[in-house]
Amino acid sequence: MMSGPPAAPSRGHPIHKVANERPRVPRTIGGISDALHGSRRAQFFAELLQAQQGPELDGVMTAWWGRAMLDTDPDREHVRAAAEAGTLRTTTMDEILRRRQENTVP
Repeated sequence: MMSGPPAAPSRGHPIHKVANERPRVPRTIGGISDALHGSRRAQFFAELLQAQQGPELDGVMTAWWGRAMLDTDPDREHVRAAAEAGTLRTTTMDEILRRRQENTVP
Protein backbone atom coordinates (compact mmCIF):
# COMPACT_ATOMS: atom_id res chain seq x y z
CA MET A 1 0.00 0.00 0.00
CA MET A 2 1.28 3.46 -0.90
CA SER A 3 1.63 6.06 1.80
CA GLY A 4 2.06 9.79 1.81
CA PRO A 5 -0.25 12.73 1.19
CA PRO A 6 -3.22 12.23 -1.12
CA ALA A 7 -2.73 13.34 -4.69
CA ALA A 8 -4.02 16.78 -5.53
CA PRO A 9 -7.09 16.82 -7.78
CA SER A 10 -6.20 17.30 -11.41
CA ARG A 11 -7.47 20.29 -13.34
CA GLY A 12 -10.97 20.14 -14.68
CA HIS A 13 -12.17 17.41 -12.33
CA PRO A 14 -14.64 18.02 -9.56
CA ILE A 15 -13.09 17.83 -6.12
CA HIS A 16 -16.41 17.26 -4.36
CA LYS A 17 -16.91 13.67 -5.52
CA VAL A 18 -18.98 11.56 -3.17
CA ALA A 19 -17.40 8.26 -2.07
CA ASN A 20 -18.44 5.31 -4.24
CA GLU A 21 -20.24 7.57 -6.70
CA ARG A 22 -19.66 6.52 -10.27
CA PRO A 23 -19.15 9.31 -12.78
CA ARG A 24 -22.08 10.01 -15.08
CA VAL A 25 -19.72 9.52 -18.01
CA PRO A 26 -16.75 7.21 -17.49
CA ARG A 27 -13.46 8.75 -18.70
CA THR A 28 -12.98 6.00 -21.26
CA ILE A 29 -13.37 5.83 -25.03
CA GLY A 30 -16.44 3.64 -24.58
CA GLY A 31 -17.94 5.81 -21.86
CA ILE A 32 -17.52 8.98 -23.87
CA SER A 33 -18.80 7.46 -27.11
CA ASP A 34 -21.85 5.99 -25.35
CA ALA A 35 -22.77 9.47 -24.07
CA LEU A 36 -22.48 11.11 -27.50
CA HIS A 37 -24.98 10.72 -30.33
CA GLY A 38 -24.97 10.97 -34.11
CA SER A 39 -22.52 13.35 -35.66
CA ARG A 40 -20.92 14.24 -32.32
CA ARG A 41 -19.94 10.58 -31.79
CA ALA A 42 -18.56 10.43 -35.34
CA GLN A 43 -16.56 13.62 -34.77
CA PHE A 44 -15.19 12.21 -31.49
CA PHE A 45 -13.98 9.05 -33.23
CA ALA A 46 -12.51 11.05 -36.13
CA GLU A 47 -10.45 13.19 -33.73
CA LEU A 48 -9.55 10.16 -31.63
CA LEU A 49 -8.23 8.23 -34.62
CA GLN A 50 -6.06 11.16 -35.75
CA ALA A 51 -4.52 11.92 -32.35
CA GLN A 52 -0.97 10.87 -31.48
CA GLN A 53 -0.51 8.93 -28.26
CA GLY A 54 0.44 11.25 -25.41
CA PRO A 55 -0.65 14.83 -24.79
CA GLU A 56 -2.57 15.10 -28.06
CA LEU A 57 -4.68 12.01 -27.33
CA ASP A 58 -5.12 13.13 -23.72
CA GLY A 59 -6.38 16.48 -24.99
CA VAL A 60 -8.94 14.85 -27.28
CA MET A 61 -10.17 12.63 -24.44
CA THR A 62 -10.41 15.55 -22.00
CA ALA A 63 -12.24 17.83 -24.45
CA TRP A 64 -14.75 15.19 -25.48
CA TRP A 65 -15.29 13.95 -21.93
CA GLY A 66 -16.26 17.51 -21.01
CA ARG A 67 -18.68 17.69 -23.94
CA ALA A 68 -20.16 14.31 -23.01
CA MET A 69 -20.63 15.46 -19.40
CA LEU A 70 -22.41 18.60 -20.57
CA ASP A 71 -24.55 16.61 -23.03
CA THR A 72 -25.71 14.28 -20.26
CA ASP A 73 -26.21 16.93 -17.57
CA PRO A 74 -29.68 16.38 -16.09
CA ASP A 75 -30.11 20.17 -15.81
CA ARG A 76 -29.04 20.80 -19.40
CA GLU A 77 -32.44 21.89 -20.70
CA HIS A 78 -33.06 24.13 -17.68
CA VAL A 79 -29.68 25.81 -18.14
CA ARG A 80 -30.26 26.21 -21.89
CA ALA A 81 -33.69 27.74 -21.32
CA ALA A 82 -32.29 30.17 -18.74
CA ALA A 83 -29.47 31.14 -21.09
CA GLU A 84 -31.89 31.74 -23.95
CA ALA A 85 -34.19 33.76 -21.66
CA GLY A 86 -31.28 35.85 -20.38
CA THR A 87 -31.87 34.74 -16.79
CA LEU A 88 -28.84 32.47 -16.36
CA ARG A 89 -26.70 33.60 -13.42
CA THR A 90 -23.26 34.68 -14.46
CA THR A 91 -20.19 35.91 -12.65
CA THR A 92 -16.92 37.63 -13.45
CA MET A 93 -13.40 36.29 -13.11
CA ASP A 94 -12.78 38.96 -10.50
CA GLU A 95 -15.65 37.56 -8.42
CA ILE A 96 -14.35 34.00 -8.81
CA LEU A 97 -10.86 35.07 -7.72
CA ARG A 98 -12.29 36.99 -4.76
CA ARG A 99 -14.27 33.91 -3.62
CA ARG A 100 -11.23 31.66 -4.02
CA GLN A 101 -9.13 34.03 -1.91
CA GLU A 102 -11.83 34.15 0.78
CA ASN A 103 -11.93 30.35 0.89
CA THR A 104 -8.15 29.88 0.99
CA VAL A 105 -6.75 28.95 4.34
CA PRO A 106 -3.60 30.97 5.07
